[in-house]
Amino acid sequence: MARSRLTTDDITPKHMYLNRRQIMAGAAAGLAAGSIGGPLMARTPDKAPGIDMAGGETPNAWDEITTYNNFYEFGTGKDDPERNADRLTTDPWSIEIGGMVERPGTYSFADIMAGKKIEDRIYRLRCVEAWSMVVPWQGFELGQLLEQVGVKSGANYVAFETLVRPEEMPGQRRQIVPWPYREGLRLDEAMHPLTMMATGIYGEPIPNQNGAPIRLVVPWKYGFKSIKSIVRIRLTDMQPENSWNMILPNEYGFYSNVNPNVDHPRWSQASERRIGDGLFARRRDTLMFNGYEDEVAELYAGMDLAVDY
Repeated sequence: MARSRLTTDDITPKHMYLNRRQIMAGAAAGLAAGSIGGPLMARTPDKAPGIDMAGGETPNAWDEITTYNNFYEFGTGKDDPERNADRLTTDPWSIEIGGMVERPGTYSFADIMAGKKIEDRIYRLRCVEAWSMVVPWQGFELGQLLEQVGVKSGANYVAFETLVRPEEMPGQRRQIVPWPYREGLRLDEAMHPLTMMATGIYGEPIPNQNGAPIRLVVPWKYGFKSIKSIVRIRLTDMQPENSWNMILPNEYGFYSNVNPNVDHPRWSQASERRIGDGLFARRRDTLMFNGYEDEVAELYAGMDLAVDY
């Protein structure tokens, strides 16, 4: 299995990406003056798991990643999270871990981070609304955390819940979904080396609108599976509820693997639009398992992925 060996040196320094609009304006001025060049972009690392860097998979810019989000706790508009998430208090933070584990308890963020191997990885994020982006994450494998608390024999699933704090999360003042937001993975999916607990983007702590201070990233599944601002994890022998499957089970299955051959009932999943490509850019073909087929297809051997969608 291909594994990332990126360091923060492989990613554009903050002063170069933070104000992309100024950079692009400067590049345009240079072209008008007859110079040769273009906008500065994040450097492409030599290798990253599941990404064909020769195909031009450059990470999205900071402002693209942090201003176009789904995080209904802050509102249903794509720009609502960026406008409203500054209200969220993320320090102190803790996660309650229970169920079928050897060492249940409430773990502070410092406890969770202690001794973890932090890695830099560039992953695609693909949403059911047929848009995608490429994000340079920092974090650790979820398996490290599960090993820390000890998984009991018989546990088959991992359930997650997001924070409920309507005084800071204005979207929770409406019953858009049954709060708290819930998600779940099969245990072998959770223990897969690509499954990540992310705590940073571009070498900076994750912004609130992207799921601060700690979120799940499961790169071969649709984005809503990568639950944000996690406060509770539970190991169980029964398949847990997940929010969108509770609300619209005919549209959102438990697995929610990226699959161009299985359409959403209201739109095709065969193609996608990369954020930042421009209004008239050609749509991209959606890749099976979001491009991670070689790494994860064996998890679903023998399953009918049109039924277990």
